[in-house]
Order: sequence, then structure tokens, then C-alpha cells
Amino acid sequence: MQTIQIRTTQNISIHYPLASVGDRILAYLIDRIIIVLFAVTLIVLFMNLEMEIIWVWVVVVVIPYLVYSLLFEIFMNGQTPGKAALNIRVIRLDGTPATVGDYILRWIFAPIDFGVLGGAIALILVAAGGKGQRLGDIVAGTTVVKLVAQKEITAQEVFVAAEDSYQPVFAQALQLNESDIEIIQRALEVNRDHGNAKPMLAVTEKVKTQLGITTDMPPIRFLYTLIKDFNHLSAR
Repeated sequence: MQTIQIRTTQNISIHYPLASVGDRILAYLIDRIIIVLFAVTLIVLFMNLEMEIIWVWVVVVVIPYLVYSLLFEIFMNGQTPGKAALNIRVIRLDGTPATVGDYILRWIFAPIDFGVLGGAIALILVAAGGKGQRLGDIVAGTTVVKLVAQKEITAQEVFVAAEDSYQPVFAQALQLNESDIEIIQRALEVNRDHGNAKPMLAVTEKVKTQLGITTDMPPIRFLYTLIKDFNHLSAR
């Protein structure tokens, strides 16, 4: 599966799986079907009423069609019903959630991406660009990633009770903060769930350098121990 490397504000690289071209096409088709069903339903409901004024039809049919993706992405955190069904989402290239402005830019360029040559421009850019970006994504600085279900780290894996008998291995763990621990946990999850050890190894080296720790402990054990030490020390 093609991935994109995103560097976080902690200068750690995390690999996210990009949404495949097939996923994006299927999500688009699902959204188009929903829009068509919505329009047909409205027409059936109002076809017997006196609605000869053209702007009424524009309001009840055309406008929802035009703003469908924009509104859903804004209020569903980067997803439309089609994207949600395929478990994909729009995010920024720096790994942060897309903003309203980003969604608007993607929406503005959608007619070029999908309206010209039957969507060929979008397909070519997404397939060949390397970052899963259509024109609207390039302008907005966004991409679409596959949301892979994450297994939760158990309390036994990460947390330790504040027992007097427990002796922290690395007292330097107290120099970390909650954001650092979140990055460490994310790197461990990527290694466990996707078999991608690169983020974990990068985090290990960075933390060792930052805290001045020298140890031969395997990276996985080292990071879990560091998390346990942090939780034990910070709970005092």
C-alpha cells in the first residue's frame, strides 16, 4: 500500500497509508448516487405542486448538489458519506486536520478536477503525483488518507500503578510531556498494526539523544518502559 510520510511538529516522521485511486473513485460514485437519489426524491415530492419558478428548483435541487461535498467535509471532519463508507479522510500534508479554508479550496477546484475530461485530470494527478493529490489538494496542501482501525494499547502495555515497589528504569522520562508520549504511542501503534518500524526507530533515536540515554534495550521494550516510567513519575 502506498504511504505518505508526514513530519510532525515534534520532527518525527509518521507514515500514513494513502487512499487508493479505487477507494476515491468508489467514494465519489457513492456520493454521486446519494445526490441523485436526493434530487429524485425532491422532484417526486414536489412535482405535483405549482413550482414553475425556476429559482425554487435551483434552491431545492441544484444548490444541495453544488455544496454537498463542501458541507459534509466541513461538518464531518474531512469526510463525505462516500469517504466515510470507504474509511478515507482529507487531512493536511503536515498531518493536522484540514481547515474550512482548505475544504473551500478543494471545492473551488473540483469542477476542474472532475468536470474536465470526465475526471481524467484528477485521476492522473492522484495516480502520478506520489502524494495522492488532485489539483484541489495541491492548492490546499491536503491529501486523502486511509483510516486504518487502530487497536488500543492496553493499560498493561502502557500504564503502571503508582506502587512503591515499582522502580523507574529511566528517571529522564520525567523530562517528556504528554505530546511526546502521544508521539511515542503512535509510533508503537504503527509498528504493531502495520509492521512499519521506521517511525518507532526514529522516535527511539530522537528520545535517546534528547534525554541523554544510553541503553542496549530493544526499541519496543525501551519505548514501552519509557512510557511506564513517565506515567509512574508524573503520577507522584
